[in-house]
Amino acid sequence: MKKLMKVLSVVLLGVFLTACGSKEKTTATGEKKVEKKVIKLSTKFVEEEQSAKTLHIVANKINERLEGKVEIQVFTGGQLPIGKDSMEQVVTGANWISVDGLNFLGDYVPDYNAIVGPMLYKTFDEYLAMTKSELVKKLNSDAEAKGIKVLSLDYLFGFRSMLTGKEIKVPADMKGLKIRVPNSQLYMLTLEAMGANPTPLPFTEVYSGIQQKVVDGLEGSLMSIYGTKIYEVRKQISLTNHLLGVSGIVISTKVWNTLTEEEKTIIQEEFDKGALYNTGETVKLEEEYRKQLEGYGVKFNEVDTEAFNTAIVDVFSKFPKWTPGIYDEITKELKKIREAKK
Repeated sequence: MKKLMKVLSVVLLGVFLTACGSKEKTTATGEKKVEKKVIKLSTKFVEEEQSAKTLHIVANKINERLEGKVEIQVFTGGQLPIGKDSMEQVVTGANWISVDGLNFLGDYVPDYNAIVGPMLYKTFDEYLAMTKSELVKKLNSDAEAKGIKVLSLDYLFGFRSMLTGKEIKVPADMKGLKIRVPNSQLYMLTLEAMGANPTPLPFTEVYSGIQQKVVDGLEGSLMSIYGTKIYEVRKQISLTNHLLGVSGIVISTKVWNTLTEEEKTIIQEEFDKGALYNTGETVKLEEEYRKQLEGYGVKFNEVDTEAFNTAIVDVFSKFPKWTPGIYDEITKELKKIREAKK
């Protein structure tokens, strides 16, 4: 019954949101007037986080340039469905933009999970070069065939590390710890390989979950740790840098194809500009936030990176839906990217 009610609620929400699209109205003089198309953007990021601030800037620029023909409305902090439910809105053709982890894109095109697998990237630039590769362009094409238009994969919010109540140096230090992860097989297998007990929990419930001992800590970016104030309940950050925090921005192809070429161009341009701005701000803020967090009593710990690299090596072999040899393709592309930087 609960499953049926969830399906019905998703369908009804989709109908409601589709009804928010542009319509023609006839005025008293018989003149046809086109109302603006309203597209709702849903994200887990809270208002204080840089990604949310950037999305507001992008939406405002789009709305300004399109002069009322299209309006992007931003809903932060999980006010509207996020994660899997948000992606369902996109796939069913609602007037909706989903901003969430690539793992949710991976539910439809599994290899998206592979390109953000554990311990792949050393810098932001390596990942950003990967998103421009033919390998990732092929994934975007596969997504489009499933009704998902990828607007950007470049919204970074930092490498993810551990926030717990104790110092972590090696995987053995994580044994028995209940660590909050997104409801994603990639995250769960990665944390399990690192020695933890991965515990899926909505991000909006993590603060209270730590207080109530549902979880012992979380893995997350410095941006999220600072923005959500979870540092108030845990004070040890161990710099595992095990995954790169990335958001994909996607819209339904059905909705995208109703837009004019001018509208598509403006929307794409502003999301591209927003990605560049967001990365620049993230680099600056990570340094600033670290200083502030240290002022709040948070301790930063270096870890044995090689020990964690060894621990996660088998993760890439545990996804039967991934294209055979995808890890070799990624590492080959990474080698080219690194050689080009020399």
